[in-house]
Amino acid sequence: MSEAVDLGRLAAEAVPAAVLGRIRAAREVLAVGHENPDADALGAALAVARIVEAGGGRATVAVSDPPAPLYEFLPGIDSVRTEPEPGRDYDLLVVVDCATDERVGGLAARHAELFGRLPRVVIDHHVSSSRTAETDWIDPAGAATCELVALLAVAAGVPLDAADGALATPLMAGIVMDTATFAHPNATPRTLAVSAALVAAGAPLADISRRLYRSKPDAQLRLYGRVLARLREAAGGLVVWSTLPLADLDETGALPAHSEGIIDLLAQSETAEVAMLLKEQPDGTTRLSVRTKPGGVDATALTGAFGGGGHARAAGATIPRPLDDAATAALEVAGPLARVVRR
Repeated sequence: MSEAVDLGRLAAEAVPAAVLGRIRAAREVLAVGHENPDADALGAALAVARIVEAGGGRATVAVSDPPAPLYEFLPGIDSVRTEPEPGRDYDLLVVVDCATDERVGGLAARHAELFGRLPRVVIDHHVSSSRTAETDWIDPAGAATCELVALLAVAAGVPLDAADGALATPLMAGIVMDTATFAHPNATPRTLAVSAALVAAGAPLADISRRLYRSKPDAQLRLYGRVLARLREAAGGLVVWSTLPLADLDETGALPAHSEGIIDLLAQSETAEVAMLLKEQPDGTTRLSVRTKPGGVDATALTGAFGGGGHARAAGATIPRPLDDAATAALEVAGPLARVVRR
């Protein structure tokens, strides 16, 4: 890639014509992300709404779970709903940062008829996504779904500096979150080119990075301490893992969203090929988060055993078992995978 990056060319190469055409034609859009939304899901959905509105349409952003306080700095976050807006005659559903109604969660289940009848666009960067409809844009080369939506904005002719940073800031937040401020190997030359354009458009990169990675409530720090103190090894140290029971949240005063980032601390183990965090859920299931070393275990091979997915280095799944049973099951899969890598 040359020094003078042509973002228009990158957008033209990346954005499917069918996706661009359907979003341009829509007048009433429902933009949704996955349950327990992170900065990438929220940023992508908020940006899709801005793109639709710039083209003269209207958009609602909705997610199954209220956004965590961590994301209060995102422009437009106050408009995010947990249900579609009553009385709106939606003509398009845009699903970002996931590909299935199951991953969208309770919002999709509660409005199955609406989700079933609306034309749909999917924009996602997870390698485990397997949808193949004409308006499914699944690009695992994207470090974040926000990287893709930024290219969509360029292809749609919407300036990245539109709305005094209200477009650029959430897009930058999603990229910062999913690359750990460009520390992960998923940050490509295209990721950096898009990010540079977003910073030039007014996205406050340093402030976003501080808010997402270097500023935490005391309750969250107490939660981190409990989970890290529970760190265990398996497979001769090739696997490190810990658990987060619901009681930890009650006793530290932390929110479920405060568990974000713990898995990345576990993954800093010098010796382990696989890091796992198992979080007890209110419905009796267990949420598994996995991180693996570059060139080592494919994290999706581990989470895929439980119907999950994600990326080769970072993936997740919901295991329909109580916490202790889920931990046993996950270790039974993780150990052999880690040993194969070290042979």
